Amino acid sequence: MGRQPVLGRRAVLRGLGLTAVGVGAVACGIPPARQSADKCVSTDLSGAQKALNFSNWPSYMDEAEEKVDGKTVLPTLEAFQKQTGIQVTYTADVNDNSEFYAKVRDQLGTCRPSGRDIFVLTDWMAARMVGLGWIQKLDHSNVPNVDKYLLEQLKSPSWDPRRDYSVPWQSGLTGIAYNAKVTGEVGSWADLLGKSELKGKVTMLSEMPDTMAIMLRLVGAAPGKFTDAEWSKALEKLEDAVGSGQIRRFTGNDYVQDLNDGNIAACMAWSGDVLALQADNEDIKFVVPEEGLNLWSDNMLVPNKATHRANAEALMNYYYDPQVAAELAAWVNYICPVEGAREAMEKIDPELVENPLIFPDQDMLAKTASFMPLDTAKAKLYETDFNLAIGG
Repeated sequence: MGRQPVLGRRAVLRGLGLTAVGVGAVACGIPPARQSADKCVSTDLSGAQKALNFSNWPSYMDEAEEKVDGKTVLPTLEAFQKQTGIQVTYTADVNDNSEFYAKVRDQLGTCRPSGRDIFVLTDWMAARMVGLGWIQKLDHSNVPNVDKYLLEQLKSPSWDPRRDYSVPWQSGLTGIAYNAKVTGEVGSWADLLGKSELKGKVTMLSEMPDTMAIMLRLVGAAPGKFTDAEWSKALEKLEDAVGSGQIRRFTGNDYVQDLNDGNIAACMAWSGDVLALQADNEDIKFVVPEEGLNLWSDNMLVPNKATHRANAEALMNYYYDPQVAAELAAWVNYICPVEGAREAMEKIDPELVENPLIFPDQDMLAKTASFMPLDTAKAKLYETDFNLAIGG
């Protein structure tokens, strides 16, 4: 099939110590400066320079099974370069949203080049950068495929209602995974955090919006719109689960190996990781919890002072061709944000066509919610609250 395990995907900082360092870097440095298109002018040199610097997450681009001269081949990206003549410098250096923010904030906050023409960040961090005025506005005349094929559910996020600044790369679900070899079905978040037989055998995610969206659901609040009082109540719920010993630890996607080996019984999990595990382990199950699950997107963004915006838009448009989108989705195993890719998948990997973790139906999507966008000050406060609660 050519599909590979997505073990590097959405990897966040390993270990609570590093997470705390990342948060500290955000909290203790120079306050980020807001920018605007008038204040921070970017010049596009795409007409004269067929080049593009692209930063993405690990294992988030399709790879050929065989290397050439010891180098990994990225088939769809190679095809883009041949089709357009644009030479792409591709780097998988987005290992964590907060870490990446710390890496580029000094440049973007002072209207200096970040060294990147396009990078990919999760909704909540994309929203923060858009709110700070650090992202260039897109020319939609250059991305007709995006306007035509972007999934309806993803067209109007509250932080970018017309997709003026962002285009989803891939989307995913955060739900429950369990190993049927070591536990019975875990059907709800209440089960995960309440069943005595799971005590000490559960992991949650160290990325704050993922875990806190669930805590908010458990106290009857809406993850997409909540108050400070509801946040405090949800935080107490998390502190109780930590204090009781129900949660063994908080992880990035390094929960994958422990779940596969049965070292943990159940966990909060990203859909693509679970799909990759299921290819080799039929005991791994993914659950849509009774209370609902999280829907997120990782978004392509063009930062201020990037000099190849039109080239970046050409890449966005290319990956919204349904055939190309299907080829990418068949490898990365996350939700494809492109209408028409499901039909194209019939010829690439028919087994994936009916997989709800790549092509979810309306019933599943109706049970999803996304985390509320936060401004920089509120994000700092909530991240500090969260890290104290989990022992970071």
